[in-house]
Amino acid sequence: MKKWVSYARLDPAVYSSHSLRRTKAAYIYEQTRNVEAVRELLGQSPISATSAYLNVGKRRALEIAKQLAM
Repeated sequence: MKKWVSYARLDPAVYSSHSLRRTKAAYIYEQTRNVEAVRELLGQSPISATSAYLNVGKRRALEIAKQLAM
């Protein structure tokens, strides 16, 4: 991972497989606004873990989850 980032002339200290996972999750959320789909793709159980990835407040994440349950 660090080698590929270096080839792209980016700072390897800033990028990791974890940061890419987070970026993809954020991109999917931006496109769909579906926290539940992102949670499933990340393989996470609690919605709060997914909301931390997305920088979505816990209250907002729970509101979204409640809407999806209907």
